[in-house]
Amino acid sequence: MAITVKRDLSGAMRHIVHIGDHAFAVDEPPDNGGEDTGPSPHDIYDAALGACKALTLVWYAKRKGIPLAEVEVTVERDASQEKEGLYRLRTLLSLGGDLSEAQRQQLLAVASRCPLHKLMTEVKTEVETAWK
Repeated sequence: MAITVKRDLSGAMRHIVHIGDHAFAVDEPPDNGGEDTGPSPHDIYDAALGACKALTLVWYAKRKGIPLAEVEVTVERDASQEKEGLYRLRTLLSLGGDLSEAQRQQLLAVASRCPLHKLMTEVKTEVETAWK
């Protein structure tokens, strides 16, 4: 599957991301020259981690018959040392449902092993940039 990002000339830095049948705007905040008409690439990166954890929790709970109801994942970013090679993300979980403490601990462990968490922390990513 290919993801396409195309400039939208209606904004200074606005682009439209196309993923399959989905499309959404990306932009930068005004202090980076944008107009804040959509999330920034960093926002999407961070959100992907939160979404992966949430979806993994629901998938796992259904598979194991755990009565998980509400799921909320908050992602906090500390990019203060990004230029030095350290980008910190902290995820906070809020779960609802008739869960035992053992189930809550099981779900916490599962969230720490979601595919994107592993991808961000255990896999070397290689990126190539070439002409189309």
